Amino acid sequence: MAAPMLRGCCLGRCWALACIDSSSRHGRGAATGFTSSGKRGQSFVAQQPLLTAQKSRKGEHKWAAVVGLEIHAQIASNSKLFSGSQVHFAAPPNSLVSFFDASLPGTLPVLNRRCVEAAVMTGLALNCHINKKSLFDRKHYFYADLPAGYQITQQRLPIAVNGSLAYSVCVGKKWRQVITKTVRIKQIQLEQDSGKSLHDELRSQTLIDLNRAGVGLLEVVLEPDMSCGEEAATAVRELQLILQALGTSQANMAEGQLRVDANISVHHPGEPLGVRTEVKNLNSARFLARAIDYEIQRQINELENGCEILNETRSFDYKLGCTVPMRDKEGKQDYRFMPEPNLPPLLLYDTASLPAGADPQQVINIDRIREQLPELPSETREKLIQQYGILPEHSFALLNEVGLLEFFQNVIKETRAEPKKVTSWVLNIFLGFLKQRNLAVNESPVTPSVLAELLNLLDRKVISSAAAKQVFEELWRSKGKTPSQIVSERKLELMQDEEALERVCHAVMEGHPQVVMDTKRGNPRAINKLIGLVRKVTHNRADPTVIKEILEKQLSS
Repeated sequence: MAAPMLRGCCLGRCWALACIDSSSRHGRGAATGFTSSGKRGQSFVAQQPLLTAQKSRKGEHKWAAVVGLEIHAQIASNSKLFSGSQVHFAAPPNSLVSFFDASLPGTLPVLNRRCVEAAVMTGLALNCHINKKSLFDRKHYFYADLPAGYQITQQRLPIAVNGSLAYSVCVGKKWRQVITKTVRIKQIQLEQDSGKSLHDELRSQTLIDLNRAGVGLLEVVLEPDMSCGEEAATAVRELQLILQALGTSQANMAEGQLRVDANISVHHPGEPLGVRTEVKNLNSARFLARAIDYEIQRQINELENGCEILNETRSFDYKLGCTVPMRDKEGKQDYRFMPEPNLPPLLLYDTASLPAGADPQQVINIDRIREQLPELPSETREKLIQQYGILPEHSFALLNEVGLLEFFQNVIKETRAEPKKVTSWVLNIFLGFLKQRNLAVNESPVTPSVLAELLNLLDRKVISSAAAKQVFEELWRSKGKTPSQIVSERKLELMQDEEALERVCHAVMEGHPQVVMDTKRGNPRAINKLIGLVRKVTHNRADPTVIKEILEKQLSS
């Protein structure tokens, strides 16, 4: 059978890993995986024990948790997987629906080339084997927002299999040690998204929006190699970074472009695995971690109270912080999988197997896509550590916030300050202001050039660190002013008159004889108190290093 015709589509492009305190992290052993079902369906788990244990109270048995994930990422494409309808977030309801999306009789699917290329690129980045031949299937189930009554997916032979995702966790109180863990990837498959059901409780009715129906999805099935919510959330954040670096998905969880289903069970180490539950449609890494940890503890409590765990689908109520039942798990046979009759096998090639004279627009070359792979987040972090000498946890933080790495690098280009100083200001002060005001990096009134100028003033010792922070605060309030203007207007320059500073130090010492006595007795805190008093008198315009030198000179005389 001939390969399906490929429909061209322009590329989309977009961007964020997280360090977690893993001082209570569990160890982990081997586990085998589960087979993917569709977006709303079941994952069939064939697990082996993870050698991880929840901390038990005295006299209690230890429990081991097993966590696997199914991640649905919306492909960054201008049009849908099998139709020419545009893909646009927040468009008016039912404004982006083709005849095929609405499942009108006589319409046929035409495969989007961009979606296939995105799947191949993602598979390569995740160390998968790319199948040169993959198949499409129909997965039957009825929902009002699925007009055809089935979803086109890849159940039997997906486009990519047997990959791995490495993610790093920072451990210890100061997050100075980085541990790399790996979760195996069972498969990556192409499939359609469904529409949206909008529930109007006031009128007791449900409205259907088919704009999302038919949008291309990558389903990434992670084997149950994780044991808690933090591990799962960190793995998802790393995958999110990879997808954004590749440009294969914008992976914005707030807009539903990345959704996660978690499969969770508990058992005593060395005993058969427990019955698992699935928590559906988690669209936040924080909620994912909370939902998994809650579900683990719920199952432990149920079993310790003599109850049974039901094989069911649950959802996470973020307001209550708990999971609630949705429905019993559908069995595999309920979906009545069958080959998609309107799509022949999807054939891919490498350089060695490429047919002579093949039309490049109708053939996808795996090796050519491999050559186009960009720098991945793990490589970027390593480069930052080597180039700027920053700590591993700082490299994580710079990549984890959208646009922060670019901001940091632009500041570095325009300032004479040391990279470590720039890192401290960007991560502690600049990012702190953003978090307090709930702003994105691109919404900041302080540009990289402005921050670079401020750091130059600090580096030349024109102002003190305390004054620099005052200037930074003023920059947020006074858009358009430069750091130099604010320093001049508020007279924040460091005192250059050493004789005047000596007189201030002498006056402070005379006014605090007891502190002077404590300093002479060798109390290290006393000298710091004197420095603080001098800085207070000078309104933070004196350099603490110079103050200390003057005080030590006067104390020894």
